[in-house]
Amino acid sequence: MILGISEFISKLPPVASIIISIALMLFGGFLMTRLTKLLKLPNVTAYILVGIILGSLHIISDETIKGMEFLPDIALAFIAFSTGEFFKLEILKKNGAKVIIITLCEALIASILVFILTYFILHLNLAFSIVLSALASATAPASTMMTIRQTKAKGDFVNTLLQVVALDDIVGLVAYSVAISIASTSVSGLGFSFWSIMKPILINLIVLILGGFFGFILNLILKKRSNDNRLIIAIAMLFLFCGLCALLDISPLLGCMSMGMVYINTSKDEKLFKQLNYFSPPILLLFFVRSGLTFDISSLTSKGMIGPTPLILIAVLYFIIRIIGKYSGAYLGCFIAKKDKLVRNNLGLALIPQAGVAIGLAALSARTFSMLGFPDVGNALQTIILASSILYELIGPGCAKLSLYLSHSYSNNIEELVPIDEISDNKNKSNVQILIDRIKKIQSTIPEHDISEEEIAYNEAVEEQYNYSYIQYNYKNKNWRKRK
Repeated sequence: MILGISEFISKLPPVASIIISIALMLFGGFLMTRLTKLLKLPNVTAYILVGIILGSLHIISDETIKGMEFLPDIALAFIAFSTGEFFKLEILKKNGAKVIIITLCEALIASILVFILTYFILHLNLAFSIVLSALASATAPASTMMTIRQTKAKGDFVNTLLQVVALDDIVGLVAYSVAISIASTSVSGLGFSFWSIMKPILINLIVLILGGFFGFILNLILKKRSNDNRLIIAIAMLFLFCGLCALLDISPLLGCMSMGMVYINTSKDEKLFKQLNYFSPPILLLFFVRSGLTFDISSLTSKGMIGPTPLILIAVLYFIIRIIGKYSGAYLGCFIAKKDKLVRNNLGLALIPQAGVAIGLAALSARTFSMLGFPDVGNALQTIILASSILYELIGPGCAKLSLYLSHSYSNNIEELVPIDEISDNKNKSNVQILIDRIKKIQSTIPEHDISEEEIAYNEAVEEQYNYSYIQYNYKNKNWRKRK
């Protein structure tokens, strides 16, 4: 039956084949989340697994997969713009220096340990080793933020974690830009120079400034616009910026992050980010499924792609060494920054997840190495990052929740959730009655409907557009009756 579906899709006209393939990717991703939800796994894991299954069964054609090469750029743009929301100047001014120290320590130590493993111990080639070590610095903010929202955790630990995760991607992108430049010079046979290292740094600085300019323009354009038009213009600006970056063959990540940072600080408008977060899931789903489609399971056990070591061994060692690097780096950074013991001991646990940014950069590096005539290096990078990302997403949310619990950022203890002092007239009540009062007080704080802020923002935009269309319709209908 599966072979029949594959043959049926392959014989369809190109447009029909692409549309049906996208529908299968969306349906497959949704259905897999039903299973992973029962296993308490994140949606990212479901999407990657669906891509691996569809790819191994050859249901989606190679032409369709190749035609979706733009998805990593678009997905990174949405992820980066949303991350920019956490770069509020008033928050950064309070702990800016400490957060920078922590971020540099945890990101760079993880990268250094991975480079030592791959280049000096496993004796893999320089291009592969340096790019993989740069990718090791990136952290996935999505699962960490989801866990914080679910537990409603608060406090210094949470504030430090959010700022470190946001800055982490900047360090990762700069490290990646330098690494991919050195790797490209290495495989092309050209000699190293000071300019070959400084060039990507200067390019990213220009992209950072350009993204900030786009954010400033976005704020000016969106003033006094209706919600639906705000969403349209914001997406158009993100797409335009991605197009310019693709034209220059650079990553849009840093620029889109700068765009989001400038917009939130000039407009103080958080609603747009919620609307975009509610709009982006189908795009992110397609991006992760496509990443899974490019995953070659057989290559994990094969030798010779980048050296004598099988990729599965490299992936497992990378998985372990990166965790050690993240935890030890976060601990060292917190120690230097003189952070509280609870923050110092537990921050590293929350920095384990790795998915969106690393997968997107791996896809970009695969494209770069393919253009240079070394597709095996790019394919090996993608395979290792995807394989390890599945493992990270399996344990990441649990580690993040454990770190929040151990740092006392939230509690399951009812005495801490609702203290006795908040309940009046307890002297003449039994313990059972006090417990009932506590339960009632907790229930009073729970919303009547479990609707996310993103969905509320999106529904408000839809309702506003409906009301606007209704008024326009009545106005036109009234004028038509007058003319008659």
